[in-house]
Amino acid sequence: MTKYIDPLTDFSFKRLFGTEPNKDILISFINSIFRGRKTVIDLVYNKNEYTGDTENVGSVIFDLTCTGDDGSQFLIEVQRTDQSNLKKRMLYYSSKLIADQAPKGRRSEWGYQISEVYVIALLDGFTLTDGKRDRYLHDVCLCNRETGEVFYEELGFFYLELVNFVKDEAELVSDLDKWLYVLTNMSKLDKLPVYLRKPIFEKLFDIAEYSKLNKEERTMYDVSLKRRWDEYSVKETIRQKIEEGRERGRAEGRAEGRVEGRVEGREQGRTEGIEKGKAEIVRNLILSNRFTDEEIAAFASVEIDFVRKIHELEKEK
Repeated sequence: MTKYIDPLTDFSFKRLFGTEPNKDILISFINSIFRGRKTVIDLVYNKNEYTGDTENVGSVIFDLTCTGDDGSQFLIEVQRTDQSNLKKRMLYYSSKLIADQAPKGRRSEWGYQISEVYVIALLDGFTLTDGKRDRYLHDVCLCNRETGEVFYEELGFFYLELVNFVKDEAELVSDLDKWLYVLTNMSKLDKLPVYLRKPIFEKLFDIAEYSKLNKEERTMYDVSLKRRWDEYSVKETIRQKIEEGRERGRAEGRAEGRVEGRVEGREQGRTEGIEKGKAEIVRNLILSNRFTDEEIAAFASVEIDFVRKIHELEKEK
């Protein structure tokens, strides 16, 4: 057992970022993401924490009302989330934060005075850009497709691809660099590094010591850690299987393309190879009897109907 808990398990994330006494830690993390564009000086947990709409989706969500240093108030949702329907879910959650601001009546008098809304999503163990590793922060807003000019400034999405953050200690420059390094490396460290000697990190590391958990908290953490390891193992298996499917698809596509002399043949073979790989993954997960259909769909990045179809085919055998 390491000295510090893994901050990316559900238990740890709630413990470190999701309680009133520790809100200064969350404020510091959020400010590092805004990179000076906004400065949060206070926040309120509207819902201390709640899981996603589906209990089987292992998300942690904080719904926050933040106060900026200019007196403005805006809403932020912070998630440590999985990859199931990611973009659509983020759009759904942001839409709820907007819609919930509307009064029950007399909207003409209200005048659609909507607070700013931002969603921060920590992508743990997967990428937003289908395996591309060129960046770890995506700062997304509504913009004009032709000119690139920002169309609406007060709705934004921050996607943090943690697997893409590979900087070492010597490369840490910004506050965001330091926060992402802590999130991805804390459980591997045996002491607070010198370059993080700031009160906020000293508090974070103090809270994160495994030895300071009571018996019940240790049990909860151990269960949460095992679940994260299981999820990682499943995702890594899926990634390998999909890559194998892609390779088979490329080979079959090249062969078919040579015979037919068409690009379509290569693309069709590649697509069929990927689909075969996903079907094999789903079938193996079903046969393991360890996961629900919803969990399998999330792990394999497929629609729930795809899982149910294979489930039915297995029952018929």
